[in-house]
Amino acid sequence: MRGAGRLPLPIAADSGRWVSVAAERTVLGVVHNITSATRLLDLLTVFEGDRRVQTVFTCTESSALDEGTLEFFTSRGMLNIPWKEATAHTFDVAIATSRGGDLHNLRTPLIGAPHGAGYNKLLQRGPGNRKQEAFGLSPEWLTHEGRVVPSAIILSHDEQHERLAASCPEAVPVSVVAGDPCFDQLQVSAPFRENYRQALGIRPGQKLIVVSSTWGRGSILAPDEIEADLLRRVLAELPVDEYRVLAAVHTNAWFGHGAWQLQNWLAPLTEHGLLLPVPDTETWKAALLAADGILGDHGSLTMYGIALGIPAILGSFAESRVAPHSPMARLGKTLPRFAAHRPFLPQIEEAAAVQRDSAELRELRTTVTSRPGESAVLLRRLFYQWLDLPEPMTPAGQRSVPIPSTVPVGYTSPVQRPVYVSVAPEEGRATVRRYPAPVQRRTMERHLAGTHLVADIDDPDARWPRSADVLLLPLGRPRHTAGMTGWEDIAARYPGCALLAVEEPEDGCLALLRDGMRLRARWHGRRPWWTSAAVAASVVHDHAMSTMSSPGPVRVQVALGADTENALLVVDVL
Repeated sequence: MRGAGRLPLPIAADSGRWVSVAAERTVLGVVHNITSATRLLDLLTVFEGDRRVQTVFTCTESSALDEGTLEFFTSRGMLNIPWKEATAHTFDVAIATSRGGDLHNLRTPLIGAPHGAGYNKLLQRGPGNRKQEAFGLSPEWLTHEGRVVPSAIILSHDEQHERLAASCPEAVPVSVVAGDPCFDQLQVSAPFRENYRQALGIRPGQKLIVVSSTWGRGSILAPDEIEADLLRRVLAELPVDEYRVLAAVHTNAWFGHGAWQLQNWLAPLTEHGLLLPVPDTETWKAALLAADGILGDHGSLTMYGIALGIPAILGSFAESRVAPHSPMARLGKTLPRFAAHRPFLPQIEEAAAVQRDSAELRELRTTVTSRPGESAVLLRRLFYQWLDLPEPMTPAGQRSVPIPSTVPVGYTSPVQRPVYVSVAPEEGRATVRRYPAPVQRRTMERHLAGTHLVADIDDPDARWPRSADVLLLPLGRPRHTAGMTGWEDIAARYPGCALLAVEEPEDGCLALLRDGMRLRARWHGRRPWWTSAAVAASVVHDHAMSTMSSPGPVRVQVALGADTENALLVVDVL
């Protein structure tokens, strides 16, 4: 065990006796918090496979949002030293993805890089009226006592060079335009969209909406904003079988409040289908590659989504936190804002139709990087020049986004959760749409017009089975057999119930009606993933019951929305 104050083995004075690999150079990775740490790891991939380079990490201990940083280091096996030790020791080069902290105290050449999609945020070291210059491009963040602190400043686009020349001209000679490794990684991964969709649990015919929230009071999660209810509204208004919703929460919000707290606050939504990945992994990148639409704000994820061509609308946008004349400021003027008085679905559909051929957005997409696909080559060249080492013989390349190993789901209930269901009947057809009942607030009722309520008879929240139009009695329950003969008791205890659906094998159901009629609904032929006793019961309730006067079985082609595969449901009178 390493004693207090003792340096990690690779940089200890007596390391030669103990190390397995005698590295020729040592890199110091400098992080401000977990946000900057995740971006730093994107940059450090250029050293993969090179045993000549040893990396040690430190945290500047200067961020109000650095909760969890040491755990981040430990969980990934990243050797780390206290900031005090980092400033006392000399390394071959230091790489930082934030300007926070007393970086001028380092005794090591420092390379600075952005930790998002360029330099777009406004952030001041202290109070006072100052110029509206981007965090990372102004003298406030680049100089100390008149001296430029970084030995090299990485820019992702030529336009940042122009802004740097205007705000801090003395830093221009050390600036290097080297592209954006995160966006390059997203681009090389784009052909594998279906792999990411499958890993995230997105079914055939489903669309994924990513709700992106940065940190701070102007973000989508901010509780004092009028848009604070947006996550719930999106989940409530989208048909649950046709859409999945994923919340990409900024690491500063996640770790600033605590992972448990964020998960606790959003538990009523994750219980009903919201995907909530941990933000310090690369799952958010996989989600972007799988996405069909974005509800975003002034965070970098929105900019990356636009650059990938994903339709987007803004749920929140804090102009006061965005640098004027930056690409993010232009994004705020270009993208449509969410209209609280309108349903969400038509708004994102309109955005998809308009943005597909938008010349303005095409031009904005190019502002993420002016060296597309070149970041790995340019960054490796820069880093190895400072290390005074020849580059590895293998070509520099960008790795793809890893496939998420688990689907980010929340609480899974042992009972089927209540849903409001609409069934649009046509001649021999029925289109079913279902909406999670507990997240509805009846503030936007258009999507609930003409719906009926379906609930599990054993739901622990008794208000749902008491008020349900259709009661479900799934297979395997203790009273399953009794439910087939105890309709009088069911009718007495659940006066609002019009149909009791007793689940049968192969996702069919025995439907018991209040007037004593018994129907059996079975799926025939190819059964898509969404066929279930609950869907069959809803079709019987709203469609087949009205046509059962004709002799013989009723055959209904059922679909869940416009893009799902049809299934044949056959209903017989018993």
